[in-house]
Amino acid sequence: MKNRLFLYLFIFSALIALYFFVSSGKMVDSYEARIKKQEIVVEQLKDSLQTTTLKALEMQYFSLENNDDALAYYDHLNIEDSSNYIADKLLETNESKGSNPLVPYEGMENDFKINKIKILNHKWIIADFSDGKYWGEILVKYELKDDLGVDFSLVDHLLYTRSN
Repeated sequence: MKNRLFLYLFIFSALIALYFFVSSGKMVDSYEARIKKQEIVVEQLKDSLQTTTLKALEMQYFSLENNDDALAYYDHLNIEDSSNYIADKLLETNESKGSNPLVPYEGMENDFKINKIKILNHKWIIADFSDGKYWGEILVKYELKDDLGVDFSLVDHLLYTRSN
């Protein structure tokens, strides 16, 4: 009886050990599959990040901040951030009563004001304007003077039509 009890305990322990062995093998396989999936996701995210970084660098190509040759024109003026300085000066033209003087259209809903500004180089700016319902873009030529004054002149403009 004592021998059978030990035999049953041995068989029972062997079955438990076999169960743990099989289930741990399945768990390892499951974890490995999950790790492979996560590695694929990480690789896709790295590729996406690289693509996005390249697109951002490409979009910054026409930008005063990244154009050392254009920035050299302002070295003698001791302006820390010439792009922000010029953008601020252009936004100051919004403060005049009525539509912005650089926008050659009369506002239909409200006055046309400049919203977004992209300083292309040491001579040109492209800007977006809107009155809340209608919008357009202007190409502005500017000159930053030695006395830190900025002269703006309109080169070209367009007003988008609503397609309703």
